[in-house]
Amino acid sequence: MLHNFSWGGLAARASLIASHQHRATSHQDYIDHTYTAVERLNADWYNAATGIWDNAWWNSANAITTLADFATLCLDEANKLNVGGFILNTYTNAQKTQVQTIKTMNEGLVSSAYCIDRDMGCMAKRDFIGKRGFDDFVNDYYDDEGWWALAWIRSFDASGTEDYLTMAENIFADMQTGTGTNCNGGIYWSKDRGYVNAIANELYLAVAASLARRTGKDSYLTIAKDQWQWFRSSGMINDDNLINDGLTSECKNNGLQTWSYNQGVILGALVELSLATNDAKYLDSATKIAKAAIKHLSNDDGILVEADDCELKDGHCGADGQQFKGVFIRNLRYLNIVAPDADFKAFIIRNADSIWKNDRNSINRLGVAWTGPYEPASGPSHSSAMDALVAAIAVTA
Repeated sequence: MLHNFSWGGLAARASLIASHQHRATSHQDYIDHTYTAVERLNADWYNAATGIWDNAWWNSANAITTLADFATLCLDEANKLNVGGFILNTYTNAQKTQVQTIKTMNEGLVSSAYCIDRDMGCMAKRDFIGKRGFDDFVNDYYDDEGWWALAWIRSFDASGTEDYLTMAENIFADMQTGTGTNCNGGIYWSKDRGYVNAIANELYLAVAASLARRTGKDSYLTIAKDQWQWFRSSGMINDDNLINDGLTSECKNNGLQTWSYNQGVILGALVELSLATNDAKYLDSATKIAKAAIKHLSNDDGILVEADDCELKDGHCGADGQQFKGVFIRNLRYLNIVAPDADFKAFIIRNADSIWKNDRNSINRLGVAWTGPYEPASGPSHSSAMDALVAAIAVTA
């Protein structure tokens, strides 16, 4: 039952983990680290009434995905933490929430604001007056919808609950209303039908391919194959095999930042497409992008840093940007499952270790700078770092 949330044992587990710091980190250590991080995430940032962490809408979809992946890998530990209860509570409560959304872009970095919990007075703010409210995990932005669709697909994988897969299909049906762009394919970023960007289109591909593999419906596979053909020739993949933020109004690469999450979602999408078609050519494309991202987005110690080094600047990448790196390393792990690569494994382990050593405070909150030093954590920074810990569990099994 959801009212039996288990917050206990945090101090004891933290003490256990501290005793391990003087030797090489083991598979069990990564499980213990993640267990502690899940406890902290839910204790400090979860709102049971709304089903959302830290009042961050699309970020919470990513938290669900991370928890579902942890449950798939470590069912006993996940059950002790009532992960299934948190997922169900979010499914039940968040879909009822009338979400008002505002997004702005400053020098390529998106900042999202949501009115989720009206008891906090957000509807009195001028910016939200007249904004449409949506429920059932849809809103004005197709990328937000894609994150939620993937969250419920992964929750289906972890639990077998058919309602989760049905919800993902319903969300994808709304995403399809974003087609008909002026760039001869793909979808728009939002229902304003202005910007054609990378993340919405990568998510569209990822959801279509994921649904194709789980439902067996040819219509999803056709969409996924056509979407990849369009995306690879759209111009968003630059000469360094990195993906820029999107296209200009003339459908040319806009040269904006190569955010880490844009290098990540495409990896998982191509993994799903490869599995759905039994064609390894998609993995070759994914591997090129993954290796380019590791090369260009790592510091001298091989630790992932954001495209504009925003972690240690004012604002610390904002709530949106704080999620990005986890998306990359999660999807790199998906790629490593089907196309194992020693560099991928080493990269995942190196980042997980750096997070635990350099990006964690005394109460086991995880910040945005995986290199260190620790900056005050948020729900998005913490759940993003958890992706690296979950990935480390997978590659050390």
